[in-house]
Amino acid sequence: MLRAMAVSREFLDHIADQMKGFGPFAFRRMFGGAGLFREGLMFGLVVRDTLHFKVGDANRAAYLAAGAKPFTYQRLGAAATLTSYYEVPAAVLDEPDTLADWARAAFAAARAKGGTTKKKPRRRQS
Repeated sequence: MLRAMAVSREFLDHIADQMKGFGPFAFRRMFGGAGLFREGLMFGLVVRDTLHFKVGDANRAAYLAAGAKPFTYQRLGAAATLTSYYEVPAAVLDEPDTLADWARAAFAAARAKGGTTKKKPRRRQS
């Protein structure tokens, strides 16, 4: 079982307001946090009122240069698990145009990974 990872409605509203320049996306509540989705791809994660974006080869250096830490989680009785999501620096979160650029890079990282939440329809067997 995962530890509670609550996120406030006020923080999600703040992110939505700051990311208007990024274009349409949706929040989906999950495990007490929220995922950020566009075109069926998860490109962001909010946990404990902290925004994390998907990181890949093309945008990892910017996070490391800013001293951002990767999101990790721990199941009870297990070692911490490292993910491909990094904390968005506060300076980026407070600058809507920059945040939109980082969101675009996170979405590109999600696309490059090829993950999707859309399920293929099952074929009916007759």
